[in-house]
Amino acid sequence: MSSFTDEDLDNYLQNQVDLRHRQVSKSVEDVQKMIKDLTAEVSSKDARFQSIANSGVHNTSLKDQPALVTKWATLLRGRCAYNPAIQVLTPTLFLISVPLRGLMGYKQRRTRQWRYYTLSGSRLISPVREPEKVHQWLELESFVNPSQEWHDTCMTIEGDIVPAKVVNVFKEHLEASIKTCGLSNKVSMLESVGSVVRVAVETSEAQVEVELVPTVELMNYWPKRARWPRLFRRWPSAERARCIKSFGFNLLATSNYHWLLSFSRAKQVLMSNIDGDGGCRRKCYRVVRQLKEDIWCPGSKPVITAYHLQTLLFWTCEKYPCTRDWKDFKECVLRLVHKLYKCVSQHYLRHYFVRSHNLLKYTNTNELDDVAKKINNFLDNPGTYVH
Repeated sequence: MSSFTDEDLDNYLQNQVDLRHRQVSKSVEDVQKMIKDLTAEVSSKDARFQSIANSGVHNTSLKDQPALVTKWATLLRGRCAYNPAIQVLTPTLFLISVPLRGLMGYKQRRTRQWRYYTLSGSRLISPVREPEKVHQWLELESFVNPSQEWHDTCMTIEGDIVPAKVVNVFKEHLEASIKTCGLSNKVSMLESVGSVVRVAVETSEAQVEVELVPTVELMNYWPKRARWPRLFRRWPSAERARCIKSFGFNLLATSNYHWLLSFSRAKQVLMSNIDGDGGCRRKCYRVVRQLKEDIWCPGSKPVITAYHLQTLLFWTCEKYPCTRDWKDFKECVLRLVHKLYKCVSQHYLRHYFVRSHNLLKYTNTNELDDVAKKINNFLDNPGTYVH
């Protein structure tokens, strides 16, 4: 068996991981500028959609909460170069949340029977698939003071805000805005898969696929179904958990009927100070992510993305919360790889905030098995891959 040393890992970080990071950062910079211009143009046509410059704590609905904005800026100072709306799933696949405006004063309503419709408004007797634990319905009545524009039937059916309708309106505005902004040579619409708007963006580094998702951003509110932090956990600290929950969550328009719970801000805060005790968690994550992208699961639409790896890292931090558990670089990398192998081979990775949901539930099992074989080969001879 061929192994590797901490020096090998440091060289791998400098020669492979840092190179990829610089390339991705340049792509993010290019994409951010173009999508910012496009969403600003969309917003000028329809005020219900905001520019991505107004995402997260920059959302116009938070102008009366300066303390929350200051806290966010302090937490991420010098640690987050990306717009909080942008999630890099792979070097060539980005997810961008487009913030919505005019839905104020959210309060989670009592669970009720689900209702389903065609987009024309006809009631369906039963759903094609029952909603997952990470999905929820959204009604105008969930908001204390929704703006009048949201009562438009192009967005709602019988008081329900229908994601597919919101996406259709956004898509129409986006197509027009690409021409208006003179970006037809840089940005092109792709065929949509489900209720998602997909575009191809030419950057200075490569062509990147971007999924644009209208998003309801809910601050100072934590969903009841996300029972976090769990009892007896030692990571993160109770103080940090309270801070994270104050930044709330998002609802993404990713399906026809259901809004998807997203905790992107919570993940950003968890990652922002993950090595505050001097550990090597982030370095381990970066090494494993590079191995995944180069060897185990490459391509623009892999079954395992950075989202899965972050979730795996958080679970590992919870199991190994002490500083001494994150001092041996080599040992920690192999620990993370072993845990990834277990999850992939068993086709099971728990959602970090909604623990009853399996993130790999609908993933192609043959592809997962293929990834598991590659990871197992790595574990047999890790030194042949890290050099």
